[in-house]
Amino acid sequence: MLRVESLRPLPASLAAAARSLGNGEPVLIFDAADREGETDLVFLSARATPELVRLARRDAGGLICTAISDELRGRLDLPFFSELLVLAARKFPGVAGLSESPRYDRRSAFGITVNHRSNFTGVPDNDRAKTIRSLGELADEAGRLSDAALRERFRAEFISPGHIPLLYAAPGLTGERKGHTELAISLARMAGLSESVTVTEMLGDSGGARAPDAARRFAEEHGWPYLEGRTIAEAWRAWSSA
Repeated sequence: MLRVESLRPLPASLAAAARSLGNGEPVLIFDAADREGETDLVFLSARATPELVRLARRDAGGLICTAISDELRGRLDLPFFSELLVLAARKFPGVAGLSESPRYDRRSAFGITVNHRSNFTGVPDNDRAKTIRSLGELADEAGRLSDAALRERFRAEFISPGHIPLLYAAPGLTGERKGHTELAISLARMAGLSESVTVTEMLGDSGGARAPDAARRFAEEHGWPYLEGRTIAEAWRAWSSA
């Protein structure tokens, strides 16, 4: 069963972000200047709507990915994409050597890509919202299912490849890796909300990531919380050791 931790008080600095997520609204998270240096728009997977997908696609502009905890990944027995490349290289030498660590971290969080079986192409906002929402609902109901039932439901609901990339959080969350995957899952877990969130990089108009100040202004204009990665990491360290 997915380990469920007893809820502890959420740090005041994160309370507004928890309320926003719980209300089906996004929060913005900046990882760090010495990492990707990017801000991601984040929302709860289980609360996904076509409008949120459109927001991520149009106003953020990066890759729309759904993150799950390491515990859930383990129960579903899902591989990292890098592991699939290593296995494929035995038969397809053309992919040998492609599995390398990214420049900003020691490993990638990317897993497989999925569509919900009810989708047609899986690309439109309605289709992607269905896939994301179903992943979130699966994460929220995982504690009531056996491992076998959880895997059977995953296979019954999703196909791969698809148009929603899965990201897998590190086992120790921000204690091990401080990517947006871990930061967002840490926030959702501390708030007692979910083990799945959806993230999208916020891009700028100059060909790069949106500048932190511009991302912060965007959040303020819409009334959404903007968090620094170190704020979440510090809160997680105190919360998880309490």
